[in-house]
Amino acid sequence: MEEGDVDMTGADANEAELDDMKKRLKEIEDEAAALRDMQAKVEKEMGSVQDPGGSGASQASREEVDSRSIFVGNVDYSCTPEEVQQHFQSCGTVNRVTIRTDKYGQPKGYAYVEFLETEAVQEALQLNESELHGRQLKVTAKRTNVPGMKQFRPRRANPYAGFPPRGAFVAPYFYPAYGYGKIPRFRMPARYSPYN
Repeated sequence: MEEGDVDMTGADANEAELDDMKKRLKEIEDEAAALRDMQAKVEKEMGSVQDPGGSGASQASREEVDSRSIFVGNVDYSCTPEEVQQHFQSCGTVNRVTIRTDKYGQPKGYAYVEFLETEAVQEALQLNESELHGRQLKVTAKRTNVPGMKQFRPRRANPYAGFPPRGAFVAPYFYPAYGYGKIPRFRMPARYSPYN
């Protein structure tokens, strides 16, 4: 072989290998498209189609739902969501009642009521201090939680910890317990103990 000649057998092998890779890539892309179609079909059937707008759209929808919702405090622990719904039925159409519970399933004593209309919230606020199961309810408009806006509360110093909190004032000189010029009164000597 001379300097200007090109080895065609190697080029043909590379070309065949490249065509084979293109074929496999096309198969993988077709399979991925089929999987996406199946996933969209399943989500549509389940009713949980994901929001294409992302978190911005979900934040806006959350604010819209919160504008139609109220917070109900001091709810009796034996109250059911149906009883809370009946109590607020006169204000408007109740969409959902959520009674919050702890990790053991016991009610925490407050609930959220979501209405279909925004005007129902103003009607529900009129039921503040009304009674349900012998307890006076506290009804306020539900506020929207803003992510990342948790208020910071610093830890309080424990008075039983045994050391002074940071920044506490320490006297520069230790004064004797009996005061200036006073003589300690004498006590009877304690009984002998070998452990002292």
